[in-house]
Amino acid sequence: MSGEAHRPGRIEVVCGSMFSGKTEELIRRLKRAEFARQKVEIFKPAIDTRYSDIDVVSHDRHSIPSTPVDSSSSILLLSSDIDVVGIDEAQFFDEGLVGVCNELAGRGVRVIVAGLDMDFKGVPFGPIPALCAVADEVTKVHAICVKCGSLAYVSHRLVCSDKRVMLGEESEYEPLCRECYRKAVEEERKAARMQDI
Repeated sequence: MSGEAHRPGRIEVVCGSMFSGKTEELIRRLKRAEFARQKVEIFKPAIDTRYSDIDVVSHDRHSIPSTPVDSSSSILLLSSDIDVVGIDEAQFFDEGLVGVCNELAGRGVRVIVAGLDMDFKGVPFGPIPALCAVADEVTKVHAICVKCGSLAYVSHRLVCSDKRVMLGEESEYEPLCRECYRKAVEEERKAARMQDI
């Protein structure tokens, strides 16, 4: 047999900065699988309650029902007899997510993962880099830099906090290209030095 429903298991990663369309692409792929009458299950970290406690919701308000979980191991327990597993905001999961995705793919499940590849400091984030390494397919999507219109590189945090995990929206983050991010960080450092004087 051939076709989408009968491919061997695989891992697909959709990554990029905030506002780049990661969740939108995840929802598109999952809805297509549902249209093909495949058994689909979607998971998200329980801490992500920005738009909904239960649904996976993109920034432009497209949504799909999901199961919030506290750890990657829960995904394995809840994924029996499933053709396609979707995982949103994967950067918030523990490092065990890589093994979970590999195990599911080994069982013949198509695993589609979406998440930030870097945090607000431009540092690789959570299990996403390792997932990119083991994935069969990686799609890097880009937002547009709000300062100059180039392709965005990173999600720049607009509020003062060093917490790595901080849920936020347009009032807390903005997508910036490499050059505009460098300038923004320099300006923040200058402002911090001025306060110390």
